[in-house]
Amino acid sequence: MINDFIGYYLCVVNAVAFLMYGMDKQKAKRRKWRIPEATLLGIAAAGGSIGAWIGMKTFHHKTKHLKFQIGVPVLICIHVCILMYFVFK
Repeated sequence: MINDFIGYYLCVVNAVAFLMYGMDKQKAKRRKWRIPEATLLGIAAAGGSIGAWIGMKTFHHKTKHLKFQIGVPVLICIHVCILMYFVFK
């Protein structure tokens, strides 16, 4: 039951992160109001790190910013460690 919830949560939060990075890239191209960097990093920290990383690579967005270059992969490592802890507990 709880494993199902975690699985669904991770799917949704990663899809949302991916879409947010794509939306922010489109807004950047059109010079419109942008999604704050703290929000983009926040969704990654909330479990959407893989979706954020895929969004960065797919949309070529935030790839030159050091806090994203380092921060998102570090979050992926943290999330994988946490997930492995609960899977192999």
